[in-house]
This record gives sequence, C-alpha cells and structure tokens, in this order.
Amino acid sequence: MKAWNQRPFEVRNLFNPAFCGLILFKALRGYEELDETGMPFSIALLVLPLCLHKDSRQALEKGNRGYLLKVVEKNPKLLIGFATRAADLLPFALEAFGMLMERGVIQVTDNGRLRTVPDLVRKADTGTTESVSCQRVARFVGKEFARINDRVTVYTTFGVRP
Repeated sequence: MKAWNQRPFEVRNLFNPAFCGLILFKALRGYEELDETGMPFSIALLVLPLCLHKDSRQALEKGNRGYLLKVVEKNPKLLIGFATRAADLLPFALEAFGMLMERGVIQVTDNGRLRTVPDLVRKADTGTTESVSCQRVARFVGKEFARINDRVTVYTTFGVRP
C-alpha cells in the first residue's frame, strides 16, 4: 500500500480509513442485532465491495426489505466483477480494521469474531446522502450475513473463494 501522501486525491477521499471503518462498524453492529457473538472476520471482508460499489449499493438499498440471497438472485449484475472488487478493497478493509482497533471501537473475541464496543460510535447515520446510503446498506448487509449464518453460503453466493 502506498504512503498516504502518495495516493491519488480520489483514493484518499473515498477509501480513507475513517470512512471505510465507519462502514465496517455499521455492518458489525447490524450483525450483532441478530447474533451477539460477532461477525466472522472472513465475511467482514465482503462488506466494502458491496457497500462502496454504487450499482451494488443501489440494488441492495432497493431490496433491503427482503433477504440478501433474494436480492442477489434478482440482480445478478451484483456478481459481475465482485471477486476482483473484493480483492482490490482488501488493503483498505485491513487499514480500516487497524484504525478501528487502534481507536478501541471494535474487539476480536476469543473465537476470532469481530464485535463492536458499545456506546463509542454514534448510532445515527449522518453525512452526505451517499454516505448515509453506504451506512444503511452496511447495516442491512451485516444483518443479512447474520441471518444466513453460514460463511460458505455467503462466499458461494458472491462467487468468491476464500
């Protein structure tokens, strides 16, 4: 990963660790609404490619009253290039997780799951329209990952091999 000051302006704005961390945090919190044990690290890496990619986010936002698997079935375009997006966003996700750990807002449980620390991040979704959209979709994705409750199913659904 390039040094912060050597990254293009657009990359610094869109993929900054604070914003990516917020998206990941919202997904973790959504997951915990259905499963208090926390989100497995392996599926947390799929959150950013789903929430930051505009077409994927819009499809998920429209289908947020249903089930994730049904949304993917009705919108196969979500799968186009997903594995590549997930691989490309991996360094940014790791950087964001590092920042969240450094700030003490998430923790890793003894069984390797990621949990949020209560009352350290505002619950309200604030920011621009697009930022709020990313946060809401992240919560939906987190809840749906918990509902599915099977890493293999999640990975298979998106055509990604761990």
